[in-house]
Amino acid sequence: MFISYRILTMSSNRIAWKILLMLSSLLAMWVFFMASGNFSKFGPTIKLPISVHQQNISKKLLSIDVPLTTAMAPTEIKKKTNKIISQLDQLIPHRSFSHMNTTTSAAHSVATIFNPKTTYCRGDQLDILLEMRDFWGQRKEYGGDFLRARISSPKLKAGASGKVTDFNNGTYLVSFTLFWVGRVSVSLLLIHPSEGVSALWKARNRGYDKVIFTGQFANGTSQVFTECGLVLKTSAELCQYLDHRDQEAFYCVRPPNVSCNALTHMKSRNSEVSYLSIKEKTLFQRSNVGIEIMKKFKSIVVSNCNNSEMEREKCHIGIKVPVPSGYALQGRWISASCKLTQFNAMNIINDCLKGKLIYLMGDSTLRQWILYFPNIVKTLKVFDHHGSGKFKKHVLVDVERHIHIQWKKHGHPFVTTQLFSMKDDEYVAREIDRISGDKNTAIVIALGQHFRPFPIDIFIRRAINVRRAIERLFLRSPETKVILKAENIREMYIEAERFGDFHGYIQYLIMKDIFQDLNVGVIDAWDMTIAYGTNNVHPPNHVVENQINMFLNYIC
Repeated sequence: MFISYRILTMSSNRIAWKILLMLSSLLAMWVFFMASGNFSKFGPTIKLPISVHQQNISKKLLSIDVPLTTAMAPTEIKKKTNKIISQLDQLIPHRSFSHMNTTTSAAHSVATIFNPKTTYCRGDQLDILLEMRDFWGQRKEYGGDFLRARISSPKLKAGASGKVTDFNNGTYLVSFTLFWVGRVSVSLLLIHPSEGVSALWKARNRGYDKVIFTGQFANGTSQVFTECGLVLKTSAELCQYLDHRDQEAFYCVRPPNVSCNALTHMKSRNSEVSYLSIKEKTLFQRSNVGIEIMKKFKSIVVSNCNNSEMEREKCHIGIKVPVPSGYALQGRWISASCKLTQFNAMNIINDCLKGKLIYLMGDSTLRQWILYFPNIVKTLKVFDHHGSGKFKKHVLVDVERHIHIQWKKHGHPFVTTQLFSMKDDEYVAREIDRISGDKNTAIVIALGQHFRPFPIDIFIRRAINVRRAIERLFLRSPETKVILKAENIREMYIEAERFGDFHGYIQYLIMKDIFQDLNVGVIDAWDMTIAYGTNNVHPPNHVVENQINMFLNYIC
């Protein structure tokens, strides 16, 4: 009995010892494998923004291989980003493109008034039913077309956008509110067919190389230029400009014998890269973009038979913005949800701005604001910050009234062929973190145009980071006023794959979703520029003036 037990024990110990040796060997091999760095040969050496690897979501439309050197554990930002991408992927149609004749044709599609009336009164709703057909005249059996709806009265300098409902079966309902009295014309544009929308979505998310950035480094008294970007496919040594907290990253090829801290300027140019097939590119020729849909009716005459008008509250931070958000009449913007004061007297504007610190953060559509402010506030003077180029920090001051207004461009990506300084470059979230805030401080943020050429995860992450920065600001200074300015629509002839309005519209929806329950003001520039019919990324001064007027209503 004793002998048998001892033999059994010794046998068990030998087995356990062998298992331990095997595990130790495997562990040693793994450590050697990782330390050797040979794992990099199993995947391309691509420097990606931190934690942007998409985990087989959305039918792998957005999946990009990430080497182990940059892969990190999933973060809250990444989870939120992936969730939004997944939702978008369900929203956007996935349609293969075989022949132009099977795509949506504006000329063959038909628009009819739904439940027409003999008399239309101001404030009534006009509903139009769209039946989309292909070039063969066959009815489309699915939706997803990118449409733009607008009513206008040119003699009255009036315009408003329409709300489009997609039934996902080839029919759409377009609803207009008849805001003003007079003869009203209806415009229904097919910007892109659903097949084009599908192609643009896939092309956008396939690569970061549709724009090439060039960094300028100081090397004594000379300059050295190298390639930079959100992603670089190279085996060369890289300068990594990382924001670990916000999971943001930018890279430059490191010049030989030059410090990464010597980066002084940046510019960009469009690459020759395209992720559209030759056949798909035909969908985006100018003759196929923004085509008027055939209508079975003429203009609508609106009468002043409905004189009742509800009293509306004054526009203020946090008020919900409807669709449409308002309309233009005699060139003046009128909100659909609240009462706007017209700040057209200099003394009123001066009283409004007295003691205010105003920070404009974003792209050149906000730069338009700071260039226009001196036209309406004559006492504002330019303060020279010793920068260079049109994208340097702009500052206006009125010392007597203690008014300070500044514009500063947002951080990477910033797309322009003109050289701009990197010495004071920062992400918007970090800029917000530096502001102490109080009841006389206002921040306006505009993001979008420069993100259009890149995969959508870059924009989503940036919007999430900006929201988190605003939440931190409100914790230390809840009185600070924050206003979000949406993107402007832009030119029809612009290259659709890189800068087209479809990309802007997706970003517009993302901004609405991410900031929907935050106590901020919204200037719906997307809706405004459709109403004004500008089709220009930098709209004319009367549109800029009305955007500024809405901003003044939020802060005064």
